[in-house]
Amino acid sequence: MGVDNAQITLWTSFLYLPWVIKMFWGPFVDTFSTKRRWLLTTQFAMSGCLALVALSLQLPNFFFISLAAFAVGAFISATYDIATDGFYMLALNPGQQAFFVGIRTFFYRLAMLFCTGFLVILAGRLEKSTGNNPLSWSIAIGVAAVIFAVLFIFHALILPAPESNSHNNLDNKTVQNVSWVNVFRSYFEQNKVYIILLFILFYRFGEAMLLKLASVFLLDQTAAGGLGLATEDVGYIYGTFGLVSLICGGILGGILISKFGLKKSLFPMALSLNLPNLFYVYMAVAKPPIQFVYPLVSIEQFGYGIGTTAFMVYLMYICKGEYKTSHYAISTGLMALGMMIPGAISGTIQESVGYPLFFGIVFLATIPGMLTIFFLPLNGEEGKQQKTI
Repeated sequence: MGVDNAQITLWTSFLYLPWVIKMFWGPFVDTFSTKRRWLLTTQFAMSGCLALVALSLQLPNFFFISLAAFAVGAFISATYDIATDGFYMLALNPGQQAFFVGIRTFFYRLAMLFCTGFLVILAGRLEKSTGNNPLSWSIAIGVAAVIFAVLFIFHALILPAPESNSHNNLDNKTVQNVSWVNVFRSYFEQNKVYIILLFILFYRFGEAMLLKLASVFLLDQTAAGGLGLATEDVGYIYGTFGLVSLICGGILGGILISKFGLKKSLFPMALSLNLPNLFYVYMAVAKPPIQFVYPLVSIEQFGYGIGTTAFMVYLMYICKGEYKTSHYAISTGLMALGMMIPGAISGTIQESVGYPLFFGIVFLATIPGMLTIFFLPLNGEEGKQQKTI
């Protein structure tokens, strides 16, 4: 669409911001109206945002209009996260919650497959047949908007209403009486909290830079240092083979932690996250044919699934006491901040040094986060407790 890498990475990285700060309006979602109403309202609003994006791609100043729509959509999506988590806990008893957690994760991955695979492949095929890139993406994103509208109608008809009409149940009263000063104080008074903060902020620092430019690198013309692949090919690489590898890596990561415990698993799993980044250094230098790109990206995504699983398990591990939910919201907010900052600067760095050196910098940027693992407050007893998860 003619937008340079620095602009892409800078502005889209700020779309992480709602997830960084969503902890601050979570109590409002918890206490005002019902989770069901929030869920339906945000689905309807997201349909409108995507429709606006689809229309904006036909305008000369599409970049800023679409970015504004995506920014609103990001706040809607973060709010939707809060509402759906609450709805899940209200609509199901603890036994049902445990039973459906795997199914819920499967449908989340299925949604990723649809977005990063089907929609990208659809846009790529339309681009080939029409020769009109903006129109192709307008249609693809328009399909997503229509799907949200259909789901809004469907859920309005079939979703249960587990909350009382007054929506003033015990859970909401508890939230209203929570002192957010105590929540934050209890979080930041943890043992070695400064090491925990450094770990959360830097564990995925290099990966965050890579995520912003991996697809751009595959699409970029060879004259600009990229591989010059077609949009449809990138859809297949990341949305099908890459995503299957990511899911398998996540499953294996969970098995390894349950078998060996988090303490023994964390550093090896961090290596599995970061070492495959060297494949991008190789691809940037050697410019391999597409048949080599598929396995290299699949292995990188497999390692990403393993390494991210260890990270998320540790975030759950440090959420203790009476404020577990709020602590997890703080941790994931800090995680989003750790993704936003490196993502914002990645495009400027890449344009300054080129792809080969940029991917080398990405690899070096993974080292500080891995070093923090050796100082994390995770002793032998804690590792045994984690092993039961």
